[in-house]
Amino acid sequence: MAFLEDCLIVFASQLVFFAGGWLFFVKQLFKNYEIRHISVQFIYSLTFALSITMFELIIFEILGVLESSSRYFHWRLGLTLLLLMVIMVIPLYIIHSVIHSLSLVSEKWVRIMTVLCYFVFLYGLWKIGDPFPLLSVSHGIFTIEQGVSRIGVIGVTVMAILSGFGAVNYPYESMTYFIRPVSQSDIVVLERRLALTVDMITGKKKRIALELKRNKQNNTKPRLWSILSSVANRDPGGENIGQLRLEIAGCEEILRQVFLEINSLKNMQERQIWSKTLKGRYFNVIGHFFSGYCLYKIFMCTVNIIFDRVGRKDPVTRGLEIAVHWCGFDIDLAFWNQHISFLLVGCIVVTSIRGLLLTLTKFFYRISSSKSSNIIVLILAQIMGMYFCSSVLLMRMNMPAEYRVIITEVLGSLHFNFYHRWFDVIFLVSALTTIVVLYISQKPWNHDSNID
Repeated sequence: MAFLEDCLIVFASQLVFFAGGWLFFVKQLFKNYEIRHISVQFIYSLTFALSITMFELIIFEILGVLESSSRYFHWRLGLTLLLLMVIMVIPLYIIHSVIHSLSLVSEKWVRIMTVLCYFVFLYGLWKIGDPFPLLSVSHGIFTIEQGVSRIGVIGVTVMAILSGFGAVNYPYESMTYFIRPVSQSDIVVLERRLALTVDMITGKKKRIALELKRNKQNNTKPRLWSILSSVANRDPGGENIGQLRLEIAGCEEILRQVFLEINSLKNMQERQIWSKTLKGRYFNVIGHFFSGYCLYKIFMCTVNIIFDRVGRKDPVTRGLEIAVHWCGFDIDLAFWNQHISFLLVGCIVVTSIRGLLLTLTKFFYRISSSKSSNIIVLILAQIMGMYFCSSVLLMRMNMPAEYRVIITEVLGSLHFNFYHRWFDVIFLVSALTTIVVLYISQKPWNHDSNID
């Protein structure tokens, strides 16, 4: 009876998560598109619900909600369904949609090519484990451990790239220190240059049109009359159309660069105005905090990589032990360990979900169109499933040992330390690359903003 009640609790929460994913799909992703496939919408919402269920079960572990056997059952069921989505259902749908959109062959050959390409995908997914210390064939092939071990490599890589970029880009976007002073005269100078470039392009195109018109008129006249007319008028041959087209191409490239510079200056000017508001000052303070966190994270990742170390205790337990043994506080370790762990994991869950959805939404708006939007949504669902599946691997380290038992039993003998070291390596590369790219992207702006 208790097991049935636990199943009803989990199933009801999954319905709520499914409805949330459905509303996000309709109100956010596809709010500007009329064409949508109900199957794509269902797959996205189901993947969202299964992904959030992983976080829900982690919170249930800390709070002791549900029976231990029920939590173990739903851990295995949830991971199995999520792996089926990211290994079988979504890749098959993506491959079929891409091949079908090409419309080069019949429906029969579309199905055959879909199956062949899917087996290539499975082979590549299996071979991804060769360079890494993942599980061998002796642990089975069609098991949760094998699926999570390989999906975890891709998912942890995506998490580390997004985390490294966000850790650097967020302070850069929030802090007033990185806002360059922009005056209206700088924008006016570039707008004049833009107008002059447009006039030059228009003039050259007119000259080409006139030359083409004159050549057409000459071709309609008798050949002898054209020769006598050219000798009498001493016409040197008119405009060089090829040279004019080369000059137009150069001017159009200058036009594009000037337009991007104006757009960059106006964005910086808007940031300058925003930074003086109450919200801007608040984010400036938060940006200083995250810049410190970014430096600390880069330093710790470097130390972990050099000394090949992984933390053995979660940060909550370590912090409480310091408070008791070093600071002399008389506190109930079990009580505060549970509540602080719940708050920490809750913050990680909320920020992870919010950060990923915002990133995926921006990515969708940048590259989607009415024809490709369904395929892109499937790709986003694939990324989301791998991301949250990998989050379980990494969040395990942030949980006290007594709350990791069922997760460790479900995931089996995975090399958890490898995933933490891999995250540190990719995070460090992503963060340093973002710093270099942001630095280089600002150098042309500093140089060109003073052009007269």
